[in-house]
Amino acid sequence: MKQAIRLLWITIMIVIMGQESIPVAYGEIRMDNIERLPEWEMKSSSLGGTLLLSDSPEMVESDGVLYQDKVEGSVRLFFYHVNASKTAKKMEVVLENKGKEAAHVNVSKSSLGGPGYAWLAVGKETQMSYFAGGAAEYQIDIPPGGVIPLAAEISATAVLPNMLIHGIYDFTVDRQINVKVMMLPLFEESVTFSKTAQLLPADQWHLRGTFEGANRKLYSVDPYNPVLYRAVGITLADNVIDPYLRGIDAIDGTKVVNYGNYGVVYDIKPPGRNTRRISYYLVPLGGYYAGAIGIHHPEVNWSPLATPRGKIHFEDNKWKEFSFLGTYDSSESLSFTFSPPGASNLPVKLVILSQ
Repeated sequence: MKQAIRLLWITIMIVIMGQESIPVAYGEIRMDNIERLPEWEMKSSSLGGTLLLSDSPEMVESDGVLYQDKVEGSVRLFFYHVNASKTAKKMEVVLENKGKEAAHVNVSKSSLGGPGYAWLAVGKETQMSYFAGGAAEYQIDIPPGGVIPLAAEISATAVLPNMLIHGIYDFTVDRQINVKVMMLPLFEESVTFSKTAQLLPADQWHLRGTFEGANRKLYSVDPYNPVLYRAVGITLADNVIDPYLRGIDAIDGTKVVNYGNYGVVYDIKPPGRNTRRISYYLVPLGGYYAGAIGIHHPEVNWSPLATPRGKIHFEDNKWKEFSFLGTYDSSESLSFTFSPPGASNLPVKLVILSQ
C-alpha cells in the first residue's frame, strides 16, 4: 500500500504541469520543458525486413492502385487510406506471381483496423491488435501466373466516404511476387480489377515507398547512473537523433522519406540498473497521439499497454501529457516494443526516472 501511494504521488507531481518539477543533475525539469531533458545515447542497428508503406494518396478520390512493388523474403505491409470519394468503396491487397514456379507466402502477424470515422481510434485499434499478436498465422500458395488476395477481411467491409482503413501485415515469401494495394468500386471483382487498374499518383506528402530496415533495435551501451542523472530521455522518430528511413517509390521512381517511420517496429532495450527502482513514461512531443506499446518484463502481464489509457488519444498539448509505463526493480530485464502509430504525430520521448 505504501508503494502504491508513493507511485500515485509521483504521478500527481508530474501531472501538475508548470507547478512542480523533477530534480535532475542539470537543474529543474518540468513537463513543459521536457525536451530539455538530458538525452540518453542509444545505439541503433537494423534487424532487417522490407517495409512497403502505402499512405499516399492518403485521401483517395479515385479508383486504382495506391502502391505496388515486387518483394521477396521478410516483408511488412503498412497501409493507411481514407475514402475521399462520394461513394462507398472497398480496399484490397492482391499478390501477383509472375514467375514460373509457385510462390509460398507465410503471414505471421496481421492487424486490420476500421473502417472507421475516428481516425486516431482506428490507428490505436490497429496497433493494439498488432502488439497483442494479431490474427492467427496462415499460408497462401500462389501458382505461376496467379493473383490471390492477401486477406479476405480487407475487402469484406464497405469503406464509406471519410472512413479510414488501416492494416499491418507481416509475411515472408520464398519467391518474388508483386504486392498491389488498391481501392476499387464496392462490387467490382478484385482480381479482374487489378489487371487493368490505373496507377494513382502520390499526394503532396508522398508518404509511400519501399524501405529497407522495417525492424530497428535500440540499445544502451552504458548503464544508467541515477546518481548523476535523475531523469533522462530517449527521443524516437524525430529524424535527428532517430533517423527516418529513406527509400524509393516503386511506382514513379522517386526517392522518398518515411516521415515518422510509420511501419517501423522498434525493439528498445533501455539502460537498466538492478540496484534501484526505475520508472518509465511515454511523452508525445508532436501533438495528437494514440497508440500502444509492448512491455516485456517478468513482472508484466498487461502488455500491450494503450498509450494513453483511459481515453482515445492525447490532445494537442505538447509535453504536457504522458503515459506511465511502470516502475521496475529489475530494469535490466526490461524491453519495449514501439512503432509510430497511424494517424498520430511524432516524435515521442521515452522518459526514464530513478526512484
